[in-house]
Amino acid sequence: MSDEEKKRLESQLWAIANELRGKMDADEFRDYILGFIFYKYLSEKMEGYADEILKEDNIKYLELSGNADEEDYIEAIKEEAVEKLGYFLKPDELFSQITKKGNGDSDNFILDTLTKILRNIEQTTMGHESEDDFIHLFEDLDLTSTKLGKTEKAKNALVSKILFHLEQVNFGVEENERDILGDAYEYLIGQFAAGAGKKAGEFYTPQQVSKILAKIVTTGKHKLKSVYDPTCGSGSLLLRVAKEVKEVSNFYGQELNRTTYNLARMNMIMHDVHYRKFDIKQEDTLENPQHTDMRFEALVANPPFSAQWSANQLFMTDDRFSQYGKLAPKSKADFAFVQHMIYQLDENGTMAIVLPHGVLFRGAAEGHIRRYLIENRNYLDAVIGLPANIFYGTSIPTCILVFKKCREDADNILFIDASNEFAKAKNQNSLTDENVAKIIETFRSRTTIDKYSYLAPLSDIAENEYNLNIPRYVDTFEEEEPVDLDAVTAELKQLDRDMKENESSIASFCDELGIPTPF
Repeated sequence: MSDEEKKRLESQLWAIANELRGKMDADEFRDYILGFIFYKYLSEKMEGYADEILKEDNIKYLELSGNADEEDYIEAIKEEAVEKLGYFLKPDELFSQITKKGNGDSDNFILDTLTKILRNIEQTTMGHESEDDFIHLFEDLDLTSTKLGKTEKAKNALVSKILFHLEQVNFGVEENERDILGDAYEYLIGQFAAGAGKKAGEFYTPQQVSKILAKIVTTGKHKLKSVYDPTCGSGSLLLRVAKEVKEVSNFYGQELNRTTYNLARMNMIMHDVHYRKFDIKQEDTLENPQHTDMRFEALVANPPFSAQWSANQLFMTDDRFSQYGKLAPKSKADFAFVQHMIYQLDENGTMAIVLPHGVLFRGAAEGHIRRYLIENRNYLDAVIGLPANIFYGTSIPTCILVFKKCREDADNILFIDASNEFAKAKNQNSLTDENVAKIIETFRSRTTIDKYSYLAPLSDIAENEYNLNIPRYVDTFEEEEPVDLDAVTAELKQLDRDMKENESSIASFCDELGIPTPF
């Protein structure tokens, strides 16, 4: 699929999404449209897989109805599909068949049937390896909601209309264009985030920021055993990392919000990540971590900025926090996420986390933790300052902190000030491809560039009492051109002479008119 065709697909999907605009909040109609797209994807994948199985018998999956051996075929295909795909759909449960019924001239009420089908998809995974990855995936797709219409007839008409429009879109599943569809799905998630502000955008990391984090943690690597995001949101960061290497063996994540957790699992499947290759849990990462027995080669995160957490003193006996001697403040969990991630970072791994600028210089417990990470552990590898107003829902400036347990350059820390290089927009700034390339090139070469980056010896950090505020290390001050005082003096004298001449001329006119001068 060409870039032009990809853009056309994205445009088609966004136009269909707008059928629900005005009827409900962005985060609500997001759940409907993405849920329907996911259902269509599962249907097309199921049909293609079943057709392949039936190829030797010269039968199509949709042609099984009425076949003498229909039940035997269905049972055999179900067994293989649940093992291979992780789920199962009968021929009459496929998206195309429900769409056809919903848009028929008679007996076209499909809401109850559609609800049952979506629940059946989940039911087919029960007791199988894929159960955790499919259970409750469609729970936010409430077809009884009055937001779809005041009457059952109105709701049915709207849902049928949306399904009809989606049916006209060629997802290219049969041509193995699944990554293109996944990217289009990701595009929609980004559009919802961009247009809905903090409420629907907090789960999404802007694509260019994701690209920076992904390129950092994959530097020097072609394959990854594992990638982990403790606040994975819609899963965009995890999937972005996969684009930077040939292969990622396993994806791990945790997300607190139930709806966003469902979105992340759908996003994984839509990008053709096999259900055995990802493990995403729904829990509070700091209070109830789910993967603490594991260590990861690459870690990325864009946690909620300065979030609250319990900071319970019981955590002082938790291996994630105990060695530091202090906990992150209750009102600012930023360093708690750092500590959690460092605990799960493998010895040969790299982690990159987006945080508010305050983590660089705030004192008290945060200052103590920051000093311990540098002075006692020497894990901090780089500090990258980003422009303000590039995240959804907040305009504050942010930074990326990069940590490694086994650092190649153990006697210095790289500082990059990229805060002044961005594309300015009306509502939100953005990073260009050139901005991203410069950050990554500087990070990888670890070079000092005037007014942009500085390779600070650890002695400089200690001298600044472990304050990491970027202007202390990268001087971006622009000197003004020197003032020629002699020229200024000459100019002032000339102005004085001109004023006296003007006053003399005015006085002369006043004498001729017989009126007093204004001086």
